[in-house]
Amino acid sequence: MRPILIPWLCLLAPVAIHAADVDWPVYLGDKASGQYSPLEQITPANVASLKQVWSFASGGADGQNRSQIQCNPLVVGGVLFGTSPDFQLFALDAATGTEKWRFDPAKEGLPKSGVNRGLVYWGTGDEARILYANDRFLHAIDARSGKRIANFGKQGSVDLKEGLGRDAANLHLTANTPGVVFGDLLIMGMRLGEGPAPAAPGAIRAYNVRTGELVWRFNTIPQPGEPGHETWPPEAWKSVGGANVWTGFALDEARGLVFCPTGSAAFDFWGGDRTGQNLYANCLIALDAKTGKRVWHFQFVHHDLWDRDLPAPPNLVTVTHGGRKIDAVAQVTKSGHVFVFERATGKPLFPIEERPVPPSDLPGESAWPTQPFPLKPAPFARQVFSRDQITDISEASAKTVLERFNQVRPHVPFDPPSERGTIIFPGFDGGAEWGGAAADPDGVLYVNANEMPWILTMVPAKAEGASSGAAIYAQLCAACHGVDRKGNPAQNVPDLSSAAERLKKEDVVALLGTGRGVMPSFAFLTEAQRRMVTDHLFGEAANDPGRKVEPGGEGDFGAIPYTTTGYNRWLDPDGYPAVKPPWGTLHAIDLNTGEYRWSVPLGEYPELTARGIPKTGTENYGGPVVTAGGLVFIAASRDEHLRAFDRKTGKELWKAKLPAAGYATPAVYSVKGRQYVVIACGGGKIGTKSGDAYVAFALPE
Repeated sequence: MRPILIPWLCLLAPVAIHAADVDWPVYLGDKASGQYSPLEQITPANVASLKQVWSFASGGADGQNRSQIQCNPLVVGGVLFGTSPDFQLFALDAATGTEKWRFDPAKEGLPKSGVNRGLVYWGTGDEARILYANDRFLHAIDARSGKRIANFGKQGSVDLKEGLGRDAANLHLTANTPGVVFGDLLIMGMRLGEGPAPAAPGAIRAYNVRTGELVWRFNTIPQPGEPGHETWPPEAWKSVGGANVWTGFALDEARGLVFCPTGSAAFDFWGGDRTGQNLYANCLIALDAKTGKRVWHFQFVHHDLWDRDLPAPPNLVTVTHGGRKIDAVAQVTKSGHVFVFERATGKPLFPIEERPVPPSDLPGESAWPTQPFPLKPAPFARQVFSRDQITDISEASAKTVLERFNQVRPHVPFDPPSERGTIIFPGFDGGAEWGGAAADPDGVLYVNANEMPWILTMVPAKAEGASSGAAIYAQLCAACHGVDRKGNPAQNVPDLSSAAERLKKEDVVALLGTGRGVMPSFAFLTEAQRRMVTDHLFGEAANDPGRKVEPGGEGDFGAIPYTTTGYNRWLDPDGYPAVKPPWGTLHAIDLNTGEYRWSVPLGEYPELTARGIPKTGTENYGGPVVTAGGLVFIAASRDEHLRAFDRKTGKELWKAKLPAAGYATPAVYSVKGRQYVVIACGGGKIGTKSGDAYVAFALPE
C-alpha cells in the first residue's frame, strides 16, 4: 500500500500533506483485502505507550442499545471518512478528529436501514467522490463538500433494485459492505432476504463510477443457457433468491480478476424448491473485472442448508509452495476452515476431499451427499460438539447443558436441519465472521473466530393454516422474533409478546411495509396480509372476510413447508456458551506450510477471570489489522477493548478500554509522520451497549 497524495485535498486540509503520510484508502486497507499496514512506528517495544489522542462522537446512537457502527473508515490525504450509527456520512481531520462536513440521507428524503461496514473512495485529477450504499440506494458524494453528485444515477443515487434480471421492487435489498473499483467500474454486491419469504436474486453488478450506469451483470443463479443452470430446477431462476455477495470483494488489478464470495440461496434452511448443487451459491468466483465473465469458481457448500455463506472477502497473498512463489487467494469460512487456491487458475494449494455427509429426514428435502473438506490447514475452530466438550465452568451449567444435549441430535458436521434440533458448531456466526482475516507479506494469515454452538430447530410452517396471520408470522417473523414472540436480545431483535401494550396497530401495519433498521420490508405482502399479522401480534382474530387468503392463492406460502424457531445461541443458565472455553480465539496460520504459528484466546469475562478461570475469549465481531511494525490490532470482543498482539508470538502486549465495543475493523494510517490506529465503537450487538464514537490512538509526540 503506497502513500496516496491527492492534490485537491490540500485545499480541504488545514495543513500541507506530509511526504510520509500513509493512507487507508480502501475498505480493509487495500483492494487485495489485506488488512495490512506497512507502517512501522508502533512496535512491540513501544506499544505499551499507546494513548488515546482523539475521540469523535458521530451521533445517531439509539437509546435502546440496538444501533451499531461496523464501519472500517477510509483515510485519504489526512481526511478520515466514516459513517454514524444512523448512516450519516462524515469527513474528519484524521489527526484531530475535527469534523469537516456530513451528509445525512434523511435530509435528502432518502431512506436509511441496515448497517454500514465501509465506503469507496474514487478520485482523478481534481475530482473525488465517496460512494456508499444504504438501504436500497448507492450514493455518490463529493469528497470535498459532502454534497450529492447530481449527474450520478438520478440526482446522485442509483436504485440497486433495478437491473437484477427480474422484478425485485417489493423484495428486501440493502447493501452493507462497499464494492471495489476497477478502472472506471464500481463492482457491487448486496444483502438480501434469507428467510422463507420471497428473496431477490444475488447478481453481481458493475456500474460506471462516473455516471452510475449499469455496465455488466453476472447472474449467480444462472438463467437458461448460462453455465450452472443445470444445477437448479429449470424454473428456479424465476423465484429463488440469494447467492449474493454481501461481504465485499478482493481485486487483483494486474490480472484484472475480481474475487467474489457468495452467500447461500434462500431459504437458508430448507431447499426443497431448489434441489440440486445450486451453483453459484456458496462459491468463490473469479470474474474478469472488465466484462463480468467467469474465469473459475469453487463451491464450498453444495445445496446449503446451514446458512454457511462465505462470511468475508478472501485475502490475496503470495506464498512459497513446492519451492516456488505463487500468487494465491485464501478464503476463510464460517466452519472454521481456510481454503487456498492459485489465484489465476483456482487450483487448490492443499488437498481438498469430498466426504459423505448425512441425508435429510425432512419431507421434500434432498441434502447433497458430499461436502468438501480441506486437509490443510487444520480447522481454526473445533468441528464437533461432543459430550466431552460440554462446559465445565460450573456444575449447574454442565448439568443444564447435558440435559439439552441429550434431547437434540448427536452432532456431526453438515447434519441437516431437523424438527428434533440440530447443533450448528461452529455457530451461524462462525468460525470466521464478516471481520475476515489479515495477511502479511510473508504469507501468514491472522484470523479471529467464534467457537460457540447454536441450535437449529425446524417447525412446520403451516400448522396454523395457510390463511391465518399466525401462519404468515410463523413463515416470515418467527426465525428472528421466535415462535413465542420473545425476540432475541443477542441479535438486537425486540420482544413482540407485549406489542399491544407498546405499539399502535396502524404503525405496525406501516412498518411491515417499509421495514426499519435491520428489519427488512415485507412490501410483497398485501395490506390485508399485513393487517392479519398485526391482528395476530395484538392477540386479535382476523374476522374480516375481506382479509381471508385462500390456500393456493396469493399470500399462501405453501411452497416452503418449514420455518425455524429462530437463530438460537446455546447458552448456559448464566449466559455463557454451552461449550468448554475458549469461546473466542485469534490465530496465525502460515499459508506457505499450512501450519499454525500460534493460537490465543481473544477477549475475556472479568468476572470469570476473577474466579480463577483461565481467559476464555468472548464472542467477537470485526477483524484484525497486521502491521509491518510487528503487531496485530483487533477490537471485536464483547469486553469493549482494543488490543495489540505480538505478530510473531501472539502475546497480548497492550489493551485499551473503549466507550463501547468495537465491532468493526480498525484503520491504521499516518499523518505528518505520526501513526494512528482508529476504531469505530458502536457496540449494540449481543446485548452490549450502543455507542457513537470513533477513537484514535497514537504514541506520545
